[in-house]
Amino acid sequence: MKRWQLVMMAAVLASTAACTQAGNEQAPGGEAQQSGEQAAPGAAQANAAGGGRGRGDGNGRGVVSTADLTVLDGWGRPLTDPLPGGQAPGPAPARSIAGMWEPAEGPGAGIQANGPVSMPSDGKSEPPYTPEGKKVYDSHHALYGYRAVLPSMSNDPRDNCDPLGFPRANFYQLRHTQFIQNPNQVIVLYQFEKRYRVIWTDGRDFPKELPDFRWYGYSIGRWANDTDFIVNTIGLLGRERVWLDETGRPMSEEMTVEEKFHRVNSHLMEITVTVTDPKYYSRPWIPMDRFPMKLQANDYDIIEMLCAPSDMASYKTDFADPASGLTK
Repeated sequence: MKRWQLVMMAAVLASTAACTQAGNEQAPGGEAQQSGEQAAPGAAQANAAGGGRGRGDGNGRGVVSTADLTVLDGWGRPLTDPLPGGQAPGPAPARSIAGMWEPAEGPGAGIQANGPVSMPSDGKSEPPYTPEGKKVYDSHHALYGYRAVLPSMSNDPRDNCDPLGFPRANFYQLRHTQFIQNPNQVIVLYQFEKRYRVIWTDGRDFPKELPDFRWYGYSIGRWANDTDFIVNTIGLLGRERVWLDETGRPMSEEMTVEEKFHRVNSHLMEITVTVTDPKYYSRPWIPMDRFPMKLQANDYDIIEMLCAPSDMASYKTDFADPASGLTK
């Protein structure tokens, strides 16, 4: 059995833990938390076609159940409770977001396959496109959202294992995320694709002339007060190399992003993201509004999730093309 087939089997298990978005169960985006590998795009459609559920064993209980799973970290160790014995969270430490964080509502909450949590692609919650933005959006053929296409019909850049880029790293597969904080910078380590970005806090301004546009842009951060860390990012790659989210919403190189990390208490943080792109959107809008993240124990080892071109090629030949009716 091939690796992508194993991952798809694990994705069926993971699908039972996917979050609910816009009143509908959100597909897990094809990635499995337990496998530590990236499943190929379109696995969610395959799960939907096959039910994505375990069958009963005759005793009134499904064979597939997340209750039967022991959650392990990347080291293969059971998770450590960051608040043992039912302890209550303490107050927020002053001017710190350091630590290992994960979506507070469960591992499926950050997948966001149907678009960012505060602006899902449901045909009703659409951002304020300019005419040019709508034209570009219509040219994108995404695997998820209300306009989803068959697997081999997608033109998503990530189907080639290109980096997600930013801010898409916040809007798709936001899983365990580590913040490393030192006096002059905050480093963000993302589980998905094993990427990182640097937020400078040494008082510098943006370059007067950008050396280049970058997948994760140029970020500077400041503390508005003891609990609110504000990050501004410019110089981002846009069309056609990077999409804003999994549903094909566009971004141009004029996009700027503001993130607000609000430390609620010792073990809870909320993330709000505002995007501004006058080329594609008529006004700023908020794809992520107070998205909750909870602190994980400091001994957690992040599971590796990488996009391997060889696996993607096998997925396309063995699954995507046949599912799209392109078999010879």
